[in-house]
Amino acid sequence: MERHLDAVEYDGADWTHTSHKSELRPFVEWCREEGGIDNLNNLSGRDLYDYRNWRRKGGYSNGQDDELARKTVHSNLSTLRAFLRNVEDIGAVPEELYLSVPLPELSDDDEVSDSKIVPARVPPILDYLERYEYGSRDHAIWVLLWRGLRTGAIRAPDIGDLDTGTQEPGIRLKNNPEEGTRLKNAEKSARFVRLTERDAKVLEAWIEGPRPDVTDEYGRHPLIATNQGRASASCIRDAVYRWTRPCARGEECPHDRDPETCEATEHSSMSKCPSARSPHDVRKARVTKFRNDGVPRPVVSDDLDASEKILDKHYDRASEREKAARRWDIIRRNSDQ
Repeated sequence: MERHLDAVEYDGADWTHTSHKSELRPFVEWCREEGGIDNLNNLSGRDLYDYRNWRRKGGYSNGQDDELARKTVHSNLSTLRAFLRNVEDIGAVPEELYLSVPLPELSDDDEVSDSKIVPARVPPILDYLERYEYGSRDHAIWVLLWRGLRTGAIRAPDIGDLDTGTQEPGIRLKNNPEEGTRLKNAEKSARFVRLTERDAKVLEAWIEGPRPDVTDEYGRHPLIATNQGRASASCIRDAVYRWTRPCARGEECPHDRDPETCEATEHSSMSKCPSARSPHDVRKARVTKFRNDGVPRPVVSDDLDASEKILDKHYDRASEREKAARRWDIIRRNSDQ
């Protein structure tokens, strides 16, 4: 597994390394505790079938006996396939063993995450940050996140990539895998993203104010920085978990919890709040807002670096009524009736 992760880290994005490390842990645990496998040269298709059943029934799920969601099992086994295909090259497993990994079939509903945040929830968060946290790191992160940037694109730019000295402010996204800032789709993700003057001023306030004067391990000056250097993906996730909790903004808990005893008020457990959402959820809300506002699908696709098919399938979380309203607006504008 360590050899595989080294290869992924060299060739892929940070998030891929993290994902593979997390999703291979159950397999390693199964080999050690359940399968009695200490040499992958002895791994068989029968073993892989047994592992699939063990994982499906909740193996390695914190002692829970509940079956895992079909999509979770599919993701886990897809990563295992990639692992076996990779280590086959060094003779660690029999040839084409990866083809024996039994993948469950997914319906369209299985493939789409239900986790989302409705677009209307975001402006109040930004308003709160503008009033009480202006120019903070969290404020800067939310400005970029609501612009539609992925986590990797938020942490990648340096100060010099921000252009606020013209009437067309923006930020340049560069793919730099050799120095730890690979973009999701590599060079295809490299682009210049326009910013509003209001958002540009927030980023200027962050740079001129609380941003620590640090460089990363490559001597670069990261735009989103901590005292240790370039902000990590977990730092950005925490900024989203933190402010999607209503109690963090002084609002009443919609889940009838007491903030004095709720575990989600602790930094290490923020994600356990039922209202807490991930950066990916906010990006989905941004796509939905663009589409509800009538921004053409190809424009959203180019601006947010995602194919139209992916936008429709994974990002646009509009309700059926919202989608009907979009169609009706176009029909009404183009019809004489």
